[in-house]
Amino acid sequence: MAIVDVSEELKSLSSTMGSIEAVLDLDRMRGDIAVLEEQAAAPSLWDDPENAQKVTSRLSHLQAELRKVEALRGRIDDLSVLFELAEAENDADTRTEAEAELESVRKALDEMEVRTLLSGEYDAREALVNIRAEAGGVDAADFAEQLQRMYLRWAERHGYSTEVYETSYAEEAGIKSTTFVVKAPYAYGTLSVEQGTHRLVRISPFDNQGRRQTSFAGVEVLPVVEQSDHVDIDEGELRIDVYRASGPGGQGVNTTDSAVRITHIPTGIVVSCQNERSQIQNKASAMNVLQAKLLERRRQEEQALLDSLGKSDGGNSWGNQMRSYVLHPYQMVKDLRTDHEVGNPQSVLDGDIDGFIEAGIRWRKSREKADA
Repeated sequence: MAIVDVSEELKSLSSTMGSIEAVLDLDRMRGDIAVLEEQAAAPSLWDDPENAQKVTSRLSHLQAELRKVEALRGRIDDLSVLFELAEAENDADTRTEAEAELESVRKALDEMEVRTLLSGEYDAREALVNIRAEAGGVDAADFAEQLQRMYLRWAERHGYSTEVYETSYAEEAGIKSTTFVVKAPYAYGTLSVEQGTHRLVRISPFDNQGRRQTSFAGVEVLPVVEQSDHVDIDEGELRIDVYRASGPGGQGVNTTDSAVRITHIPTGIVVSCQNERSQIQNKASAMNVLQAKLLERRRQEEQALLDSLGKSDGGNSWGNQMRSYVLHPYQMVKDLRTDHEVGNPQSVLDGDIDGFIEAGIRWRKSREKADA
């Protein structure tokens, strides 16, 4: 690459970085950090553990994000020096190093740019993820469990905290359904593009004749409800059942009836929680899930009234097939909306899904612009 071409590309990268910095509003970010640092230093912070957790989590996220932005700006500024050094000394090794760093910066800038596309009403929220086995019998239950592991591994890769609220195990293998929360800012905006029906094609390990099996699992992603959300729930419209929590294969994991199932009679929505040993704690968690589902239902109704639900979601709602995982007769994972694909399904199922998420966010934004 000629030095003139490099100079033009570095100008373009710097301009893109400037746009990102403007959207993220670094001055406001620094101000928010200062306020949160003051709150975190207050002696009475942990008098309210729940609020303390939110303050420290938000502070940690903002500090990490600011460091990431500042570090990338520094790398872009240093690139011109590195290329000038390579040119001045006519050093092939230094030039190779500079070109590798340029490619790395391009990738990091693309990833950061995706973050600026998350501007929806609830995008900054934590995410509540529901996964359920659909058509395909025991293979579907096994696939649902693989998807749960995939998202939990993805969260682990990014250092995000998670909490599994409830898992309903299938009799032979896998799970019927699961609900868990990803506790990170912008987790909802990030994971919301994962909503829809996922399809697995493979030689079934549960078929003694070794036949190919197609199975399906559904993923639903909801924003976690905050105190500022107002969803009125009439206690008289709830049916609350308690039962004994169970583990894989139906084995008991608790000796008391601590698990809680709540049915919202007007809508038929059913939620349950069994991760805590206390019935009171499980009821509180189940109510949080119900609040999130009712909030999402209200959001959809409001958008339907504006005749824009299909436009904003790009047709990607529960039950719409959006990704195929093919393990036989060839190896491939392909997103049916964005056409993004990789040839290593095991890596994807191990949580390497950032490429799919980034492509999904860009696809959603392009649809919103086209429909505007």
